[in-house]
Amino acid sequence: IVLVTPKEDVFHGSEELKKEAHIPSFEKYKELYLKSIEHPDEFWGDIAKDFFWKTKHAGRFLDYNFDVTKGEIFVKCMEGASTNICYNVLDHNVHERKLGDKVAFYWEGNEPGDELTVTYRELLQRVCQFANVLKSQGVKKGDRVSIYMPMVVELVVAMLACVRIGAVHSIVFAGFSAESLCERILDSQCSLLVTADGFYRGDKLINLKLLADEALQKCRDKGFPIHRCIMLKHLSKEEGDAPLGSQSPPAKRPCPDLQVPWNPEVDLCWHTLVRGASDECEPEWCESEDPLFILYTSGSTGKPKGVLHTLSGYMLYTALTFKLVFDYQPDDVYWCTADIGWITGHSYITYGPLANGATSVLFEGLPTYPDVSRMWEIVDKYHVTKFYTAPTAIRLLMKYGREPVQKYKRDSLKVLGTVGEPINPEAWQWYYSVVGEKRCPIVDTFWQTETGGHVLTPLPAATPMKPGSATFPFFGVVPAVLNESGEELEGASEGYLVFKQPWPGVMRTVYGNQQRFETTYFKKFPGYYVTGDGCRRDKDGYYWITGRIDDMLNVSGHLLSTAEVESALAEHEAVAEAAVVGRPHPVKGESLYCFVTLTDGVTYSRTLEAELKKQVREKIGAIATPDFIQNAPGLPKTRSGKIMRRVLRKIACDERDLGDISTLADSSVVEHLFQNRCCVGV
Repeated sequence: IVLVTPKEDVFHGSEELKKEAHIPSFEKYKELYLKSIEHPDEFWGDIAKDFFWKTKHAGRFLDYNFDVTKGEIFVKCMEGASTNICYNVLDHNVHERKLGDKVAFYWEGNEPGDELTVTYRELLQRVCQFANVLKSQGVKKGDRVSIYMPMVVELVVAMLACVRIGAVHSIVFAGFSAESLCERILDSQCSLLVTADGFYRGDKLINLKLLADEALQKCRDKGFPIHRCIMLKHLSKEEGDAPLGSQSPPAKRPCPDLQVPWNPEVDLCWHTLVRGASDECEPEWCESEDPLFILYTSGSTGKPKGVLHTLSGYMLYTALTFKLVFDYQPDDVYWCTADIGWITGHSYITYGPLANGATSVLFEGLPTYPDVSRMWEIVDKYHVTKFYTAPTAIRLLMKYGREPVQKYKRDSLKVLGTVGEPINPEAWQWYYSVVGEKRCPIVDTFWQTETGGHVLTPLPAATPMKPGSATFPFFGVVPAVLNESGEELEGASEGYLVFKQPWPGVMRTVYGNQQRFETTYFKKFPGYYVTGDGCRRDKDGYYWITGRIDDMLNVSGHLLSTAEVESALAEHEAVAEAAVVGRPHPVKGESLYCFVTLTDGVTYSRTLEAELKKQVREKIGAIATPDFIQNAPGLPKTRSGKIMRRVLRKIACDERDLGDISTLADSSVVEHLFQNRCCVGV
């Protein structure tokens, strides 16, 4: 890898930041990067010394095969070592590092004034109690537990309780539908579900228990009954449920309309169970490569993939990326605005920050509720120093101008981060100039559910910044840019972004489907992990992500499969065929533009359009609701019957330059679609 020290030195941190930074210069970054590639055992061995190991590893730090032509793909890290990640992020911090009284989380509810502070000692006690609850319900090492909860402290408690006893958590974002929850429970064969009665997202009430019950009924209908469902009372608290300070407080907003269905044969009350549980629980010591969690991400076939992460490598990688990318210092207050239902919340709300003994803000609400200043009010309230959010949130807030931001001081901020999608230079400049007042370096991080942690990222005091670039590889990561033939391109080039070797935090398999793992990530270019993203490398060696190469969409930082949306639309009796493409959106990055061919005799109407949108919402979740649906009596297809999505993307964007369409079976279809485009404004 050639690491060229960039000629243009865009601001990268105040003098104060450089003085205290873990990596204070580009030269230091280069030195450590080369060590991580040339002497990985020594590099990662030094990191591992900060953690507790019940048994030490023997042999190579990392063993792997990335070449499908040479046998099964595998990655093994620290074989022979055993530990427990919950012990490392809680017990080790409380007992060895004496951080028991340090705040682990400032919980900020949806309603301003709804708040709670939880220390490391309190968190350890709550986790032990709930671990004992899980054990009392028959959960044992290796069992999968499904968690479907809002952004409350108990979500962190539930996930850490699972890993304390060696169980594997599978968290499903609380914005997903009952169908999505059912699909994930079935795929990972979960033995128990943990959920809550409901929650507010801004003004909107979500009856989570109703959705959970619907999902469990679907599971029963498919021959997989779940016998236990533990429900947290978040909105429907009764007096005397639990001492305040040990659970989330009742929400300030009254909730008289919440109907909480209850099945006494399956449902159990979180509070009743915890009340009788001991706050001591011995951790289960697990092998390095034992499964830690499964997290589902959209797949291009339409069926979500259960990405499996394992213990030791993920722990080391999230701990180190958090420490260096945010330049974590002991007096920091860190806030990542993501939901724990996504990988960002797993790695950079729970595991990375807690492994470093950090204090974090855990936020239940929305950036625009009750007004568009909410984020900056929270920054001032808790004196947030390191702030991590999505470009889609920045673009949303840009619309309201500077005034809502400048109402608050924000003088505590030191580092700003972005995650979820490439940030466009205009949003980068606004974030840098308006939010950070040109004082704070921006770490624009590129990574995936599959990578476990940051793989291309700036470091706050070390990397000169270029707005919109993911800059350089993190330690242990070796990127390459390939052309269509799989040849590595040198210097400034554009092509497929791949990685040549594993790093500790990379996924190990698709749960229950090793074949799909190998086909998706390793078959196209044997010897490389294929990200599915296009990439441009400039003359200085900076990497620029150009977007998905496969049939995936990035909507508000969340990856959606076009096939998944198409199959949801096609399930409606009125739809014969559907094709979905992305169209640029000023806030969300991409919006969903859907073409539907109706069955004979059916007329397109506003009512049908509303039904189709509802169908997608129920099948996948609100995040996948189509922005535009166009009636398409015919779709542009090749003579072999393949839909030409490239042409559909042009139609969606009203771009007449179609390139070569000689393979089209019927070119008249295209003109008809152009004439009947949805009226999309700009």
